[in-house]
Amino acid sequence: MGNRLLGFWRRLLGRAEGARGPATSRLRWRVPFASAVQAEATIFLVLRRMRAPLIVLIVIFAVSVLGLRLIPGQDAAGAPYRMTFFDAFYFMSYTASTIGFGELPNAFTAGQRLWVTATIYLTVIGWAYAIGSVLALLQDRAFRQALALQHFTRKVARLREPFLLVAGYGRTGELLAGSFDTLGRRVVVLDIDAGRIDSLELGSYSSDVPGLVADARDPGHLGVAGLDNPRCEAVLALTNDDEANLAVTMTAALLRPDLPVIARTISPAIEDRMHAFGTPTIVNPFDRFGDHLRIAMRAPASFQLMTWLESGPGAELPERGRPPRHGKWVMCGYGRFGREVTEDLRAEGLDVTVVEPAEKEHGTPTVAGQGFEPDVMEKAGVADAVGFVAGTDNDTSNLSLVAAARRVNPSLFVAARQNLPSSAPLFAVMDVDALLVPAEVVAHEVFAQLSTPLLWRFLQQVPQQGDAWAADLVERLTAHCGRHMEELWKVRLNRAESPALTGWLDSGEATIGDVLRDPDDREQRLPIVVLMVLRGDDAVMAPGDHFVLAPDDELLLYGTPPARRAFSSTMLVDGAAEYVRTGRHVPTGWLWRRLTRAGRD
Repeated sequence: MGNRLLGFWRRLLGRAEGARGPATSRLRWRVPFASAVQAEATIFLVLRRMRAPLIVLIVIFAVSVLGLRLIPGQDAAGAPYRMTFFDAFYFMSYTASTIGFGELPNAFTAGQRLWVTATIYLTVIGWAYAIGSVLALLQDRAFRQALALQHFTRKVARLREPFLLVAGYGRTGELLAGSFDTLGRRVVVLDIDAGRIDSLELGSYSSDVPGLVADARDPGHLGVAGLDNPRCEAVLALTNDDEANLAVTMTAALLRPDLPVIARTISPAIEDRMHAFGTPTIVNPFDRFGDHLRIAMRAPASFQLMTWLESGPGAELPERGRPPRHGKWVMCGYGRFGREVTEDLRAEGLDVTVVEPAEKEHGTPTVAGQGFEPDVMEKAGVADAVGFVAGTDNDTSNLSLVAAARRVNPSLFVAARQNLPSSAPLFAVMDVDALLVPAEVVAHEVFAQLSTPLLWRFLQQVPQQGDAWAADLVERLTAHCGRHMEELWKVRLNRAESPALTGWLDSGEATIGDVLRDPDDREQRLPIVVLMVLRGDDAVMAPGDHFVLAPDDELLLYGTPPARRAFSSTMLVDGAAEYVRTGRHVPTGWLWRRLTRAGRD
């Protein structure tokens, strides 16, 4: 039977593979179907292991019932009596299940009691064998994986809200899942590490986060995770394996070319291969760190603003660092990270000396040796340098390098690379001026691109506005909302989203300062800052309170949750909008309008 069922599945899959139609449509249908068939087949094959204990129990039960039927007994008058099959079945049912009502319908003879004694021991042996098989089955890894796959598939199918498909639940995935959960966005997670998926149950998420232990390189796993679901908003390839991220990018591009894909990589070669599949957004944390370092050199206030807005809700305003723009820098570790940062520093016209355990021919001044050795520090000129980068792939080495460099030159601007989340307390104690945590760099950029549609465009234009403009905006944000990151959201001033403001906007008199009055006390201004106004293709960055709003403007807003709710009332409730505009209280309910009209009459 098992072979026939598996043959049926194979024939069904074969017909699906040979179905006519566009290749993409066939693939979209086959990927989740094939995974579902695999799960069903696995469960069937494992359940087949229960066939022997079930047969043993059935045989023991049948022989016991037959014996009771055949062995003669006596009724209350001493006349011969044979139990019916129903009475024998009833007696064995409550006896084998250890309930034990007693002998029926009459007291048993010695022969019947001898037979029942034998059947009792037989059923105990049969139950022990069956229970042991069940326990072994529940511990079977393939069986548990199949059950988890079915449970996961059902949870994804029940999703009724848009969701993000996250491949890789490392530190980056954990940060993003928490941030998007705070915004009320749903997330579906795949990860090859069972421990990480188990940690989803321990996370303090407001909504259920479906997670599956699976290899994201398998298109079938992406299919059951909702790749072909129309509610899937984007795919995030965030594993620590560049090849796996490439596979996810490729699968998403081939099966869902309309879906945004954001992938992480530290390899320029992998990045080029990713770009061969559509237009995915590639985040290279090493390259981003160098770019950020250059922005911090040129415009420290702009870098402070960008870093803060990318950090997510609740983040504290970071300190405004000032990397030196002139002088010599020393780079310890010339791997992928070291090469990226060295190129960026050289692009700023800075002199960079590289420290490597073994001197290599890479066209840049190099000192051979371990960077924390005193003679190597002296040869590299750390005492005369203005900046120092500890960029190896070992946290212990990087901490040693930072300590040794500061011992030689306490005034150094120190940048370091943190590889493991567990090392965070040690780097915090070292008080590094610029710290690269690749997981956080990727998480911040992905959050900026997906959290609010206008935020990424705003951040892209911040460096062009000048450092004085950024410093002024930081002061405005902290003055209105404090030093911890509040909410970011987008509104469109049209009849659908802000019907109560339509007439005011048409009049050409709706300034930002007037519209943002408190609907409960118009003398107070809501703690909201307009970061950007998008009017057609033109973007106005951080306009002041005298800026006049127009119909169909899109606004990127920053403010507290109570202020957001209050502004929503102004946008939607005619009475609130009238009070904010003129100071008059207008009745909005039917009863109050009738009473007001009656009072006037």
